Amino acid sequence: MTAIDDLLADARIPTSPADSFDVGAALRRLAADSVKTTPAPDILKTRQAAQRLSVVCRWILNRPDAADHVDRLAEDPTTDTTSASFEDHLDVDGALVFACLLYLTGHRESAQFWWQLAAGAGLRTAAYCLHLHHLALGERREAQHWLHQVTDNLLDSEVPDQAFLDCLEAIALYVRNHGYMADPPTGGLEMEVDRLADHASGACIIVHRPDRRLADRLHDFARR
Repeated sequence: MTAIDDLLADARIPTSPADSFDVGAALRRLAADSVKTTPAPDILKTRQAAQRLSVVCRWILNRPDAADHVDRLAEDPTTDTTSASFEDHLDVDGALVFACLLYLTGHRESAQFWWQLAAGAGLRTAAYCLHLHHLALGERREAQHWLHQVTDNLLDSEVPDQAFLDCLEAIALYVRNHGYMADPPTGGLEMEVDRLADHASGACIIVHRPDRRLADRLHDFARR
């Protein structure tokens, strides 16, 4: 036998049953690998919170009266967001809608600011958004604080606390399953928000109140 014959003999493909591919073992290895790659519970909670917040924000932005509230927020003559008169004349629902628009267009710190204004005025939906926002950031203490505001402390007491929270959870689930009823912001809306963000001055990175141009664009979004 030549050297070439020896090499060919060593390179032959095994055909005996003992050398056959074990499908069962391969499937077990795949199952074990999938368990290893399952996210930790805390990571899973943060992802779920972020997804739910996006769903809730889209639902709020698509409400029939969303553009009207932002209209009133844009028309408010008070421009100083730190003054007492600003909070007294704040359209709370407009602040909520604007915060959700800011969140969906990537301005998360500004969204937190406007949610806090609305929550401080007693709007529990804004407090719920803050709960999900902090939960998505892994800030569990802050998330618990705002959940407490939803269920215990805020001024709106017409709806029982737990019933209100259950309603928000049900809405989030429904909108997630019927996404066509809650579209994300259009490119035009995002451009208007970015324009406002570009006007932020000095060290302040918070997007100030919406103006007429953004309110008009939101009306266009509502009529689509």
